[in-house]
Amino acid sequence: MASQIEHMKRLLILSPLLLAPYLAPAQILEQLAKPQEGRSRRATSTMRVGEVRRGGGERKLLPKADPRGDLDEASNWDNFRVAPGETHVLLDEQGPGVITHIWLTFLGPEPQNWAKQGSANHQEMLLRMFWDGNPRPAVEAPVGDFFANCFGQRREVVSLPVIVEDADSYNCFWNMPFRKSARIEIVNQSEKEIALLYYNIDWIQKGVPPEAPYFYAQYRQEYPVKHGQDYVVLDTQGKGHYVGTVLAVRTRSPAWFGEGDEKIYIDGEAKPSIWGTGTEDYFLSAWGLKVTSTPYFGVPYFDQWGIVGGHTSAYRWHINDPLVFNTGIKVTLEHFGWISPDENPAHKSNSWNEREDDFSSVAYWYQTGAPTFEARAPHARERKLPSLERVTVLARDFTGAQYHAPGASLSQALEIHANPQLFYKPEKAEGAWLEIPLKVQKKEPLRLLLNLTKADDYGKYQAYLNGVKLGGVIDCYSAKMAAEEVHLLDFWPDPGLYTLRLECVGRNPVSQGNFLGLESVRLRERRPRVADMAHEKDLDWRKTPRLYQ
Repeated sequence: MASQIEHMKRLLILSPLLLAPYLAPAQILEQLAKPQEGRSRRATSTMRVGEVRRGGGERKLLPKADPRGDLDEASNWDNFRVAPGETHVLLDEQGPGVITHIWLTFLGPEPQNWAKQGSANHQEMLLRMFWDGNPRPAVEAPVGDFFANCFGQRREVVSLPVIVEDADSYNCFWNMPFRKSARIEIVNQSEKEIALLYYNIDWIQKGVPPEAPYFYAQYRQEYPVKHGQDYVVLDTQGKGHYVGTVLAVRTRSPAWFGEGDEKIYIDGEAKPSIWGTGTEDYFLSAWGLKVTSTPYFGVPYFDQWGIVGGHTSAYRWHINDPLVFNTGIKVTLEHFGWISPDENPAHKSNSWNEREDDFSSVAYWYQTGAPTFEARAPHARERKLPSLERVTVLARDFTGAQYHAPGASLSQALEIHANPQLFYKPEKAEGAWLEIPLKVQKKEPLRLLLNLTKADDYGKYQAYLNGVKLGGVIDCYSAKMAAEEVHLLDFWPDPGLYTLRLECVGRNPVSQGNFLGLESVRLRERRPRVADMAHEKDLDWRKTPRLYQ
């Protein structure tokens, strides 16, 4: 017990937050009322004397010059533009010391006045941190994923160590000790520049105890996960404690992916001594996942339940419950869940099937010495999820009068869609319809879906394929404009031409109109095992149209 107390005292020399796994929040605040060691410093993007960043002239960067504080407007140009392929160094300092806070922001990827063609996406920016001259980065992860913002989506996160305010202000409070030196950089792996990169990195220059561990974070991915093998989040030898997980899942099968357990092997054991009860349970939720943000766990992004191609990202911080290891740790997740009958060998649905979804993750841990985890982040080209679309028909190409009932039809660009939508404004609801032709090249298992718009003046529509009614009425009303995929049919279509028809059947009582917005009609691939099993290859979808959920 005495040795543990002495260890805690030595940790306190670094920062009260390093004691967070052992102390209650009130005790952490209590520590702040005590004398602190060291000297506070900051690395920043602030404009400095003699620099030229925006406009004409030679581009000069003088990171050690004094901050510029005159009344010229250039004094406020506190940001950088990082060209494709360039590496921008945010911090390069000599130790010893402890990084206590990172804040950064930049423009989003959408076109805007300051970036007419758009900017790099945060999934395309690779964050790297190096301690004490080690050539292998201790932190290597996409900027977005490191801050629990996966899939290139910007989402709000409100937690203890990571806060992304308003989905565009990236904050990190993990304490990161170093002895000799620290270097933090962002590599732009996009084909577009990083526009208007601002940052402040706060650190305390002070002594670091010899036994203090380093902070590590490593990204890895499997698209899709490997059959017969649990997904590995971290596998390292040494002494330390595991403090967090960010997981992103893109589903490739219908239904629920999250029945797989966490299985954690401590100190080289052959069987995991820490074994969970389900993926949603590991992320401290129950009966599934939904968008939420708490100090210790959250789900920043969850688009649609049970679809093929759904996206879920979650974080779990082990702040009060670190996973302590003395000689090594292996953190894994099973990839089991519900599955549709046409992917099940027995042609039935149950809750325990090995799924083949797309996983990516970031592991966060503290460790003395160098870790042995061999994973490295692939280039941004490989981090981008592969397309699942076999056929994509852009609705904007079918605005002609022959494709709809009387009314106006035009191409309309919206920020919520990657492509302009077809906006249809019928003369009257009764008898209104819209048709989109599509062509099938080969017979294979596919899913038919619509990528459409919901808004406060949109109507209700019924979908048909070659005259066959599909599913129920689609209510396109939403108080706030949003994009949504509407999945209609799982089938094995014969090669040939097809017509998707949407007929107006009225409107929601609170809707202001009967409009329709359609970005595309898509045929999405099913997992190869659906074709291999071929349970429903000869099923006549016209007689028994099915959609698995």
